[in-house]
Amino acid sequence: MQQNSTTRNTYLLPFILVCSLFFLWGIANSLNGSLIRHFQFALDLKRWQAGIVDSAFYFGYFVMAIPAGIFMRKWGYKRGILAGLLLYAAGALLFYPAANIRAFAFFLFALFTIASGLAFLETAANLYVTVLGDKSRAAFRINFAQSFNGLSIIIGPIIGSLFIFAKESYTPERLASMTPEAIEQVRMEEALSVQGPYLAVAFAVLAVALLFWLTKMPEVGRDEEAAEGKVSFFDLFKNRNLMLGVLAQFANVGAQATLWGYFVDFKMDLSAETHFGPALAYAEFIRGLAGDTANITPEQIAGFHASFALVLFLIGRLLGTFLMNFMKPRTVMAAYTALAVSLAAFAFVSGGLTAVLCIMGLYFCQSIMFPTIFALATQGLPPAESKLASSLVIMAIVGGAVLPPIAGLLSNSGGMKMALAVPLFCFAYVLLYVVTSKQSHQ
Repeated sequence: MQQNSTTRNTYLLPFILVCSLFFLWGIANSLNGSLIRHFQFALDLKRWQAGIVDSAFYFGYFVMAIPAGIFMRKWGYKRGILAGLLLYAAGALLFYPAANIRAFAFFLFALFTIASGLAFLETAANLYVTVLGDKSRAAFRINFAQSFNGLSIIIGPIIGSLFIFAKESYTPERLASMTPEAIEQVRMEEALSVQGPYLAVAFAVLAVALLFWLTKMPEVGRDEEAAEGKVSFFDLFKNRNLMLGVLAQFANVGAQATLWGYFVDFKMDLSAETHFGPALAYAEFIRGLAGDTANITPEQIAGFHASFALVLFLIGRLLGTFLMNFMKPRTVMAAYTALAVSLAAFAFVSGGLTAVLCIMGLYFCQSIMFPTIFALATQGLPPAESKLASSLVIMAIVGGAVLPPIAGLLSNSGGMKMALAVPLFCFAYVLLYVVTSKQSHQ
């Protein structure tokens, strides 16, 4: 009994620190939607060009997922986490010079650097949290840790609305009445508005890195990993269930990046003047806490709608995790995904505030998709193979780089409603995968 208590005490502080990683990468992910909308004006970009924000970000995951896994296998969890945190902080700090020179390519490099760090953090944390303690409680620990991610993604749109988006609305009519010099000055001021939030993020990440450096982190399972030997990627490519699961994760993340990245555009295009009452009340509550008394612009209102939708995401994750205690995860996932297909289709044919509400409902539906697809794709694999398989599934996050620009291009021909075709087809494929994938205890 004493040994179990000592073990729990040894793992408690490392577990708390690992939970902080889930919180930190949620903020980085949820800030991208604010940047996509903000850069369209600040950097004078077309919608599809601004969508490359997500491309640069998710491409970082694609490039660094396997190197992160290899690094972790050789050097251990702690060094891998420290490497990820330092890359994350470096990318956030790069926003300062990027804003000074207003270079979109520089911003994209900064986002790529942040995502490279997050690839290390996600590869480490998702594995590490499952081994820090009793194996029978691994599922509980990872779901508990993921709740911090669900909490933090609510904050990104709030930061965007309060600190990044302009306090005034620059409509085409207003811009037409301004001189070129005045427009350029306003664009410069708007570009500089990202510096403060990202500096704050960088310092927070560096503080967490310092705590990790000072804390002894148990290197659990290193002996077992060494005994497993090497596994060939070519063997994994023969696993049909895994490869289809990788494609499902590609579609899932692509749909998520499209919805999150373009949410403000969806709201402004589909329902700029009509708003959801509870989201407005939520906005006033948050602004009251922050002491913000300025007139609120339509873009800020849209940002708060996005944050409210992320509250639904958190609720969906908590409810889904609860239901999985009584139902098979596959069954819960199938219900969530079928609802997602229905909502995406209805948003596509309806428009207006109804479509915006459907899009907000999609956040709820997506809440359990990433971890459940991950589990379905890697189920039944031996430990050595599952680690490499995990890298492949994480690489599938590149869907967030590929699909949003396609949605942006579709919006050029038929408005933001046409962009909904991307998540609609993605969710349809995910549903097909869930109901046809290899049966197991899932």
